[in-house]
Amino acid sequence: MFPDEFDYERPETVEEAIDLLTENPEAEILAGGHSLLPTMKSGLASPDLLVDIGRIDAMRGIDHGGGTVSIGGLTNYATIDESDAVRENVEVFAEAAHAVGDVQVRNRGTVGGNLAHADPASDLPAAALAADATMVVQGPDGERRVDADDFFLGMYATDVGEDELLTRVEFPARPEAAGAYAKKPSPSSGYAMVGVAVSLTVDAGLVEDVGVAANGIMDHGVRLDPVEDALAGTNPDEETVAAAAANATEDLEEMMMMDDLQASAEFRAQLLETYVERAIEDAATGTGLVAGPP
Repeated sequence: MFPDEFDYERPETVEEAIDLLTENPEAEILAGGHSLLPTMKSGLASPDLLVDIGRIDAMRGIDHGGGTVSIGGLTNYATIDESDAVRENVEVFAEAAHAVGDVQVRNRGTVGGNLAHADPASDLPAAALAADATMVVQGPDGERRVDADDFFLGMYATDVGEDELLTRVEFPARPEAAGAYAKKPSPSSGYAMVGVAVSLTVDAGLVEDVGVAANGIMDHGVRLDPVEDALAGTNPDEETVAAAAANATEDLEEMMMMDDLQASAEFRAQLLETYVERAIEDAATGTGLVAGPP
Protein backbone atom coordinates (compact mmCIF):
# COMPACT_ATOMS: atom_id res chain seq x y z
CA MET A 1 0.00 0.00 0.00
CA PHE A 2 1.03 3.62 -0.50
CA PRO A 3 0.87 6.27 2.25
CA ASP A 4 -1.20 9.42 1.93
CA GLU A 5 0.52 12.57 0.69
CA PHE A 6 2.55 14.50 3.25
CA ASP A 7 4.93 17.44 3.52
CA TYR A 8 8.57 16.78 4.29
CA GLU A 9 11.17 18.79 6.21
CA ARG A 10 14.78 17.89 6.93
CA PRO A 11 16.22 20.12 9.70
CA GLU A 12 19.93 20.13 10.42
CA THR A 13 19.81 21.17 14.09
CA VAL A 14 17.83 20.10 17.14
CA GLU A 15 16.47 23.64 17.48
CA GLU A 16 15.15 23.64 13.90
CA ALA A 17 13.45 20.30 14.48
CA ILE A 18 11.82 21.49 17.70
CA ASP A 19 10.54 24.63 15.96
CA LEU A 20 8.91 22.45 13.30
CA LEU A 21 7.32 20.21 15.91
CA THR A 22 6.04 23.22 17.85
CA GLU A 23 4.49 24.74 14.74
CA ASN A 24 3.02 21.40 13.59
CA PRO A 25 1.61 19.44 16.54
CA GLU A 26 0.46 16.58 14.30
CA ALA A 27 3.88 16.09 12.68
CA GLU A 28 5.72 12.78 12.97
CA ILE A 29 9.47 12.34 13.50
CA LEU A 30 11.40 10.17 11.04
CA ALA A 31 14.62 8.66 12.35
CA GLY A 32 15.38 5.06 11.32
CA GLY A 33 11.82 4.67 10.03
CA HIS A 34 11.35 1.02 10.97
CA SER A 35 8.21 1.71 13.00
CA LEU A 36 6.77 4.79 11.32
CA LEU A 37 7.00 3.83 7.65
CA PRO A 38 5.15 0.50 7.95
CA THR A 39 2.31 2.18 9.85
CA MET A 40 2.08 4.87 7.16
CA LYS A 41 2.00 2.28 4.38
CA SER A 42 -0.75 0.35 6.16
CA GLY A 43 -2.81 3.49 6.75
CA LEU A 44 -2.52 3.33 10.54
CA ALA A 45 -0.63 6.65 10.50
CA SER A 46 -1.23 9.54 8.14
CA PRO A 47 0.82 12.56 9.22
CA ASP A 48 0.57 15.84 7.34
CA LEU A 49 4.27 16.47 7.92
CA LEU A 50 7.34 14.27 8.34
CA VAL A 51 10.27 15.82 10.17
CA ASP A 52 13.34 13.84 9.08
CA ILE A 53 15.98 14.31 11.79
CA GLY A 54 18.58 12.15 10.05
CA ARG A 55 20.90 15.10 9.29
CA ILE A 56 21.23 16.28 12.89
CA ASP A 57 24.83 15.24 13.53
CA ALA A 58 24.70 16.52 17.13
CA MET A 59 22.37 13.60 17.93
CA ARG A 60 24.75 10.94 16.67
CA GLY A 61 27.71 9.27 18.39
CA ILE A 62 29.00 7.90 21.69
CA ASP A 63 30.94 9.85 24.32
CA HIS A 64 32.64 8.37 27.38
CA GLY A 65 34.07 10.49 30.16
CA GLY A 66 33.50 11.73 33.69
CA GLY A 67 31.95 8.44 34.77
CA THR A 68 29.23 8.61 32.10
CA VAL A 69 28.55 6.99 28.74
CA SER A 70 26.40 9.21 26.53
CA ILE A 71 24.74 7.84 23.38
CA GLY A 72 23.15 10.18 20.85
CA GLY A 73 19.56 9.49 19.92
CA LEU A 74 20.42 8.93 16.24
CA THR A 75 23.15 6.39 16.97
CA ASN A 76 22.31 3.08 15.32
CA TYR A 77 22.25 -0.30 17.03
CA ALA A 78 25.31 -1.59 15.17
CA THR A 79 27.45 1.28 16.45
CA ILE A 80 26.36 0.54 20.01
CA ASP A 81 26.97 -3.18 19.60
CA GLU A 82 30.49 -2.57 18.26
CA SER A 83 31.47 0.21 20.69
CA ASP A 84 34.23 -0.66 23.17
CA ALA A 85 33.08 2.18 25.42
CA VAL A 86 29.57 0.73 25.66
CA ARG A 87 30.64 -2.90 25.94
CA GLU A 88 33.17 -2.12 28.66
CA ASN A 89 30.95 0.19 30.72
CA VAL A 90 27.29 -0.65 29.91
CA GLU A 91 27.52 -4.23 28.72
CA VAL A 92 23.81 -4.95 29.12
CA PHE A 93 22.90 -2.21 26.64
CA ALA A 94 25.36 -3.51 24.06
CA GLU A 95 23.93 -7.00 24.46
CA ALA A 96 20.38 -5.73 23.94
CA ALA A 97 21.41 -3.75 20.86
CA HIS A 98 23.00 -6.89 19.44
CA ALA A 99 19.68 -8.74 19.88
CA VAL A 100 17.70 -6.26 17.75
CA GLY A 101 16.50 -7.52 14.36
CA ASP A 102 19.13 -8.43 11.80
CA VAL A 103 22.22 -6.77 10.33
CA GLN A 104 20.19 -4.48 8.06
CA VAL A 105 17.96 -3.33 10.92
CA ARG A 106 20.91 -2.78 13.27
CA ASN A 107 22.64 -0.61 10.67
CA ARG A 108 19.61 1.64 10.22
CA GLY A 109 17.53 1.67 13.41
CA THR A 110 18.29 4.25 16.10
CA VAL A 111 18.44 4.09 19.87
CA GLY A 112 16.33 7.22 20.27
CA GLY A 113 13.66 5.96 17.93
CA ASN A 114 13.52 2.62 19.73
CA LEU A 115 13.19 4.11 23.22
CA ALA A 116 10.85 6.96 22.28
CA HIS A 117 8.55 4.63 20.31
CA ALA A 118 8.34 2.32 23.36
CA ASP A 119 7.06 -0.76 21.62
CA PRO A 120 6.40 -3.23 24.47
CA ALA A 121 8.20 -5.95 22.51
CA SER A 122 11.32 -3.96 21.58
CA ASP A 123 14.66 -4.84 23.18
CA LEU A 124 16.22 -1.64 24.49
CA PRO A 125 13.77 -0.45 27.20
CA ALA A 126 14.62 -3.28 29.62
CA ALA A 127 18.35 -2.68 29.15
CA ALA A 128 17.89 1.05 29.78
CA LEU A 129 16.05 0.25 33.00
CA ALA A 130 18.56 -2.36 34.18
CA ALA A 131 21.48 0.02 33.53
CA ASP A 132 19.82 3.01 35.29
CA ALA A 133 19.75 5.15 32.15
CA THR A 134 18.83 8.82 32.07
CA MET A 135 16.92 10.12 29.06
CA VAL A 136 17.85 13.63 27.95
CA VAL A 137 14.86 15.29 26.30
CA GLN A 138 14.96 18.69 24.61
CA GLY A 139 12.01 20.95 23.81
CA PRO A 140 11.16 24.66 23.42
CA ASP A 141 12.09 25.29 27.07
CA GLY A 142 15.46 23.56 26.85
CA GLU A 143 16.74 20.22 28.13
CA ARG A 144 15.32 18.08 30.88
CA ARG A 145 16.44 14.75 32.27
CA VAL A 146 14.17 11.79 32.94
CA ASP A 147 15.16 8.62 34.80
CA ALA A 148 14.41 5.45 32.84
CA ASP A 149 12.09 4.34 35.66
CA ASP A 150 9.88 7.37 34.96
CA PHE A 151 10.20 7.43 31.18
CA PHE A 152 8.04 4.53 29.97
CA LEU A 153 4.37 5.25 30.61
CA GLY A 154 2.54 2.56 28.64
CA MET A 155 2.20 1.00 25.21
CA TYR A 156 3.89 3.38 22.74
CA ALA A 157 3.77 6.08 25.43
CA THR A 158 6.71 7.87 27.03
CA ASP A 159 7.44 11.13 28.81
CA VAL A 160 8.55 12.77 25.55
CA GLY A 161 6.17 15.61 24.62
CA GLU A 162 4.83 16.32 21.12
CA ASP A 163 7.28 19.21 20.71
CA GLU A 164 10.29 17.42 22.21
CA LEU A 165 13.11 15.15 21.03
CA LEU A 166 14.96 12.43 22.87
CA THR A 167 18.41 13.77 22.02
CA ARG A 168 20.62 11.36 23.96
CA VAL A 169 20.71 8.62 26.60
CA GLU A 170 23.22 8.70 29.45
CA PHE A 171 24.43 5.79 31.57
CA PRO A 172 26.62 5.58 34.65
CA ALA A 173 29.85 3.93 33.52
CA ARG A 174 30.16 0.62 35.36
CA PRO A 175 33.17 -1.30 34.04
CA GLU A 176 32.85 -3.69 36.97
CA ALA A 177 29.29 -4.71 35.99
CA ALA A 178 28.58 -7.71 33.79
CA GLY A 179 25.53 -7.51 31.57
CA ALA A 180 23.30 -9.96 29.74
CA TYR A 181 20.13 -9.93 27.67
CA ALA A 182 18.15 -13.15 27.20
CA LYS A 183 15.31 -13.13 24.70
CA LYS A 184 12.59 -15.40 23.41
CA PRO A 185 11.95 -13.91 19.96
CA SER A 186 8.67 -14.08 18.13
CA PRO A 187 9.11 -16.57 15.27
CA SER A 188 7.22 -14.25 12.92
CA SER A 189 8.73 -10.85 13.71
CA GLY A 190 11.87 -11.32 15.80
CA TYR A 191 10.48 -8.96 18.44
CA ALA A 192 10.63 -10.11 22.05
CA MET A 193 7.83 -12.33 23.29
CA VAL A 194 9.86 -11.97 26.49
CA GLY A 195 13.26 -10.32 26.88
CA VAL A 196 15.20 -9.92 30.14
CA ALA A 197 18.11 -7.54 30.79
CA VAL A 198 20.46 -7.95 33.75
CA SER A 199 23.29 -5.75 34.99
CA LEU A 200 25.24 -7.41 37.80
CA THR A 201 28.15 -6.33 39.97
CA VAL A 202 29.72 -8.88 42.31
CA ASP A 203 32.27 -8.04 45.01
CA ALA A 204 33.94 -10.66 47.18
CA GLY A 205 31.52 -13.26 45.86
CA LEU A 206 28.38 -11.32 46.76
CA VAL A 207 26.00 -9.28 44.61
CA GLU A 208 26.80 -5.64 45.28
CA ASP A 209 24.59 -4.02 42.66
CA VAL A 210 21.93 -5.48 40.37
CA GLY A 211 19.40 -4.29 37.81
CA VAL A 212 16.83 -6.64 36.29
CA ALA A 213 14.11 -5.59 33.82
CA ALA A 214 11.91 -7.16 31.17
CA ASN A 215 10.33 -6.45 27.77
CA GLY A 216 7.33 -8.15 26.20
CA ILE A 217 5.54 -9.10 29.40
CA MET A 218 3.61 -5.86 30.12
CA ASP A 219 2.53 -2.93 27.95
CA HIS A 220 5.94 -1.31 28.50
CA GLY A 221 9.38 -2.26 29.77
CA VAL A 222 9.33 -2.98 33.53
CA ARG A 223 11.89 -3.27 36.29
CA LEU A 224 11.62 -6.50 38.29
CA ASP A 225 12.19 -5.20 41.82
CA PRO A 226 11.43 -8.49 43.64
CA VAL A 227 14.15 -10.26 41.65
CA GLU A 228 16.64 -7.50 42.39
CA ASP A 229 15.76 -7.62 46.10
CA ALA A 230 16.17 -11.40 46.19
CA LEU A 231 19.64 -11.20 44.60
CA ALA A 232 21.09 -8.28 46.56
CA GLY A 233 23.85 -9.37 48.94
CA THR A 234 23.77 -13.02 47.87
CA ASN A 235 26.19 -15.41 46.22
CA PRO A 236 24.60 -15.92 42.77
CA ASP A 237 24.88 -19.70 42.72
CA GLU A 238 22.43 -21.98 40.94
CA GLU A 239 20.00 -22.29 43.86
CA THR A 240 19.99 -18.57 44.63
CA VAL A 241 19.45 -17.60 41.02
CA ALA A 242 16.54 -20.03 40.64
CA ALA A 243 14.94 -18.71 43.83
CA ALA A 244 15.32 -15.11 42.69
CA ALA A 245 13.85 -15.88 39.26
CA ALA A 246 10.80 -17.41 40.93
CA ASN A 247 9.90 -13.88 42.07
CA ALA A 248 9.77 -12.54 38.49
CA THR A 249 5.99 -12.05 38.35
CA GLU A 250 5.47 -11.15 42.02
CA ASP A 251 4.66 -7.46 41.40
CA LEU A 252 3.02 -7.95 38.00
CA GLU A 253 -0.76 -8.22 37.60
CA GLU A 254 -1.54 -11.21 35.41
CA MET A 255 -4.65 -9.56 34.00
CA MET A 256 -2.42 -6.73 32.71
CA MET A 257 0.15 -9.01 31.06
CA MET A 258 0.44 -9.11 27.28
CA ASP A 259 -1.94 -11.68 25.82
CA ASP A 260 -2.09 -12.06 22.04
CA LEU A 261 -1.78 -14.50 19.15
CA GLN A 262 1.93 -14.90 19.86
CA ALA A 263 1.54 -16.10 23.45
CA SER A 264 -0.96 -16.10 26.29
CA ALA A 265 -0.34 -14.16 29.48
CA GLU A 266 0.09 -17.45 31.34
CA PHE A 267 2.73 -18.67 28.89
CA ARG A 268 4.53 -15.34 29.00
CA ALA A 269 4.68 -15.54 32.80
CA GLN A 270 6.32 -18.97 32.50
CA LEU A 271 8.74 -17.68 29.91
CA LEU A 272 9.60 -14.70 32.08
CA GLU A 273 10.77 -16.85 34.98
CA THR A 274 12.87 -19.02 32.67
CA TYR A 275 14.49 -16.08 30.88
CA VAL A 276 15.15 -14.18 34.10
CA GLU A 277 17.06 -17.20 35.36
CA ARG A 278 18.93 -17.52 32.07
CA ALA A 279 19.92 -13.83 31.95
CA ILE A 280 21.13 -13.82 35.56
CA GLU A 281 23.20 -16.93 34.93
CA ASP A 282 24.74 -15.33 31.83
CA ALA A 283 25.58 -12.16 33.77
CA ALA A 284 26.95 -14.14 36.73
CA THR A 285 29.25 -15.98 34.35
CA GLY A 286 30.49 -12.63 33.10
CA THR A 287 31.45 -11.56 36.61
CA GLY A 288 33.75 -14.57 36.92
CA LEU A 289 31.21 -16.50 38.96
CA VAL A 290 29.51 -19.39 37.22
CA ALA A 291 25.96 -19.99 38.44
CA GLY A 292 25.79 -23.66 39.29
CA PRO A 293 28.52 -26.30 39.19
CA PRO A 294 31.50 -25.77 36.84
